[in-house]
Amino acid sequence: MQVRELAVPGAFEFTPVQHGDDRGLFLEWFKVDRLRSVTGHPLELAQANMSVSKAGSLRGIHFADVPPGQAKYVTCPAGAVLDFIVDLRVGSPTFGAVDTVRLDGVDRRAVYLSEGLGHGFLALEDGSTLTYLCSTGYAPGREHAVYPLDPALHLDLPKGMEFVLSDKDQAAPSLAEAIETNLLPTWASCRDHIATLS
Repeated sequence: MQVRELAVPGAFEFTPVQHGDDRGLFLEWFKVDRLRSVTGHPLELAQANMSVSKAGSLRGIHFADVPPGQAKYVTCPAGAVLDFIVDLRVGSPTFGAVDTVRLDGVDRRAVYLSEGLGHGFLALEDGSTLTYLCSTGYAPGREHAVYPLDPALHLDLPKGMEFVLSDKDQAAPSLAEAIETNLLPTWASCRDHIATLS
């Protein structure tokens, strides 16, 4: 499994080795020891999620209050998506930075994002399926969003595609509004929380 550290601190891309023969293929898409070697701590699993989206579905940018936040390990076993990881940690040296990784059923990459980072994706094909391993369970009062079409996010979105958003994402605040209302996690709170996980 190859690992690439992304531009946003606390985010990594994992590319598995695929073993194929005339029956099909086999791969290890998650290895806790490999993840621990780059993050310094294991991913404690509390919930596994799956979403299936039609082409043009734009989900996110979602994040959770820290502590405890929600770390995610995400892969796309079918279809294809552009996966977005956004540094929403106020005070971070890379605040506002975005990593874009194509996840699909060909390379079968996965991404890990630590607590405090924003996450979203754009489905490029009908039936695009994402699976998420999550460090904490769903808690509506702690979970928030930033409007994904806010130009301040600088998401690398394809031109000429019609986007489909949920009502929640459509009504989400802009990045500036999220800053003004102290909705976003801080770099210090994220670092302090992650230090307790080792």
